[in-house]
Amino acid sequence: MPVVKQLSIFLANRPGALARISESLAEKGINIKAMTVSDTVDHAVVRLVLSDPDRGQEVLEDGNLLVVDNPVVEVPLDSRPGILARLAGKLSAAGLNIEYLYGSTAESGQGTLYLRVQDPEAAEKVIKNSAKKR
Repeated sequence: MPVVKQLSIFLANRPGALARISESLAEKGINIKAMTVSDTVDHAVVRLVLSDPDRGQEVLEDGNLLVVDNPVVEVPLDSRPGILARLAGKLSAAGLNIEYLYGSTAESGQGTLYLRVQDPEAAEKVIKNSAKKR
């Protein structure tokens, strides 16, 4: 359950905007591991976890985008009913609020969630300790 760097950008809500940043990252060999997009009236907030976040930040900033980085907790999870409930319960019991999360799980197998919490290191400890107790 590492704490990883997430990049957030404000992107014009227009056709081709997402394609351009995706192409720019691909040209530099940077993989998008996870992404979420939230729209507003005139722009979108794009949150990215990249294979090379430092280089990705340079690429995005070279494209004249404002980039904000935040730590998120990367949590691999089995795809089973109740997993998220247990995870959220453990964090809640430790007084940690999940501000937002995104990710996916496969129908069978494993997936990954990315959690934004106020104290990612504390959340990482709670998650690791609960994994040991299973």
